[in-house]
Amino acid sequence: MSHCSGFSDPASFTEEGAEVDEEATQEDIEYKLKGFIDLTLDKSAKTRQSALEGLKNAMTSKILYEFILERRMTLTDSIERCIKKGKSDEQRAAAGLACLLCVQLGSGIESEEVFKTLAPILKKILSDGSASVQARQACATCLGVCCFIATDDITELYSTMECLENIFTKSYQKERNSSGISSTQNTVLHISSLLAWTLLLTICPMNEVKKKLEMHLHKFPVLLSCDDVNMRIAAGETLALLFELARETDADFFYEDMEVLTQKLKALATDGNKHRAKVDKRKQRSVFRDVLRAVEEHDFPTETVKFGPERMYIDCWVKKQTYDAFKEILGSGMQYHLQHLYNSAAFKARTKARSKCRDKRADVGEVF
Repeated sequence: MSHCSGFSDPASFTEEGAEVDEEATQEDIEYKLKGFIDLTLDKSAKTRQSALEGLKNAMTSKILYEFILERRMTLTDSIERCIKKGKSDEQRAAAGLACLLCVQLGSGIESEEVFKTLAPILKKILSDGSASVQARQACATCLGVCCFIATDDITELYSTMECLENIFTKSYQKERNSSGISSTQNTVLHISSLLAWTLLLTICPMNEVKKKLEMHLHKFPVLLSCDDVNMRIAAGETLALLFELARETDADFFYEDMEVLTQKLKALATDGNKHRAKVDKRKQRSVFRDVLRAVEEHDFPTETVKFGPERMYIDCWVKKQTYDAFKEILGSGMQYHLQHLYNSAAFKARTKARSKCRDKRADVGEVF
């Protein structure tokens, strides 16, 4: 029996309660993590997946920068191997771990090396129609988050966005052809690709933002008719962000079909369709009231996020998109990471170096 076999339970970081977390020494934690890393090479797919989940749980709930920095190449190799050779669930877990690896490393050379290694296989699986939708969905999210954090290469940024565009733009034609009815699985993939693309749009130079606006702004409204409430919401929030960016790039920005669009947004903001689930209607109405305010009144309802004694104000769609993306990755660990990133001079120094590629207003260091 492997000396690491006791580490294969992915919940082992939390199942024993908070008491263990407080008392555990750094040596205990590192011993457990080393066990998980070893098990990513196990012959059993189930064991590999459990090890990946264990590492994900650890990276979500703790700051492990020094430990991970020393082992980033080993971790990257393990992730790459699991994505290449694993099946759907293992690929999904490995892609999720890649996101957290870049989050832990922060913006800099180390995370850029991770992204350069993993980007080709992530793009390959995302573009492979025969791969599982769940794996492709995880790869889309991973490409968005890791590229956002890691790349200083503008060409790689554009290449990644194009890869994501090739996926979600298929929804444009589907909605025209099927009056909002499309494969649920494909819709989920298109949503993940759209959200990842939108995240990357927030760090594009303004000249590229203008090109993207010309390409997509008049096409997004068709997605508001999708049968899937999550696609309607993703499309609505992306539209709000596009309008925000359009007005930043051009003070005299004018949208020709404004009346038709606002009528559609008002309908979604007051939707009483008896065939829709109550929870879906409530969620949709709340989001589209904000989207309508953004489009009509250039307004954003400021949100306040509390973490420890600190407060963070989300006062625009760009910041909301960034916050939501990282909250999706970190889950319940979001506040813990916010507190540590806020207090970390090293993190601020790393993000400061990002100004070459990204626009200042959307810097992850400013949002966090």
